[in-house]
Amino acid sequence: MNAIEVRDLFKSYNSLTAVDGISFEVGYGELFGFLGPNGAGKTTTINILCTLLKPTSGEAYVAGSEVSREPDRIRKRIGLVFQETTLDNELTTFENLLFHAYLYGLERNTAVRRIDELLSIVGLRNKRRELVKHLSGGMKRRLEVIRGLLHGPGVLFLDEPTTGLDPQTRAGVWGFIKDMRKREGTTIFVTTHYMDEASDFDRIAIIDHGKIIAIGNPHKLINEMSKTTVTFVTGDDDTARQLLSYGMSRVDGGKYQIRIEEPGDFMKRMLNLSGLKIDEFAINQPELEDLYISLTGTEIRDERIEHPVRKRGHGS
Repeated sequence: MNAIEVRDLFKSYNSLTAVDGISFEVGYGELFGFLGPNGAGKTTTINILCTLLKPTSGEAYVAGSEVSREPDRIRKRIGLVFQETTLDNELTTFENLLFHAYLYGLERNTAVRRIDELLSIVGLRNKRRELVKHLSGGMKRRLEVIRGLLHGPGVLFLDEPTTGLDPQTRAGVWGFIKDMRKREGTTIFVTTHYMDEASDFDRIAIIDHGKIIAIGNPHKLINEMSKTTVTFVTGDDDTARQLLSYGMSRVDGGKYQIRIEEPGDFMKRMLNLSGLKIDEFAINQPELEDLYISLTGTEIRDERIEHPVRKRGHGS
């Protein structure tokens, strides 16, 4: 069995469906991400997997246990970092971690040793006695991640772990998360709406309106489902029209654009067109955001609150 297995999972609120019959698997040690806007069903799914919500129907297994039938076993085997901070600002860094260790039944000497080890790894050893309210946003996020790893869980859930952080701090937090993954061998399940983060995951599932619309390695998905865009400007319209068999479109005046799968083949075709004078030329390789837009028809939304997204009815 995989670290996570989900089969035909639904979650409805009265006539609204937040999660609409999704199925997927996450292997042990994998860095897996849910990519989509707030309101797509990401947080609802993660709350079901962490036993904070009960599904309407379907099955979900985490670390070998089913979420509806064995919630207590799952809670002992997972770590969770919420989207909003849950640290106690009036406690020190060490006290926040020690309290968490007590909740999971760690013996004090074991807990202290583990706390010191993790604080050293993330560069917070010198903040051991610092009140959390005096830490920066990036420090707090690192603290929350190691708190989730303190009891040695097999699966770590991160719900929008870098929301609200500046790009430099986000990069630092992710560098730390990936380093901890190598050290701990932990399976990591992430929800995010940041394209740059998701492009480095082992696999992603693009989810929108409660449905998974694509799943796989992000780079393979881009190569399989997106095309390179070539744009060029020429005053030689007659010769340029010989490329129309490739599906080229005239954008404006002498500016042409075409989406192709094989840039090399297109370039050979252009070079064989004697006398075609190119004034400007650009090749734009597709990125994850291009794939997302091609699948959903819209740019990713950045709403603040996730909500049920769709009415269920006949044929849903």
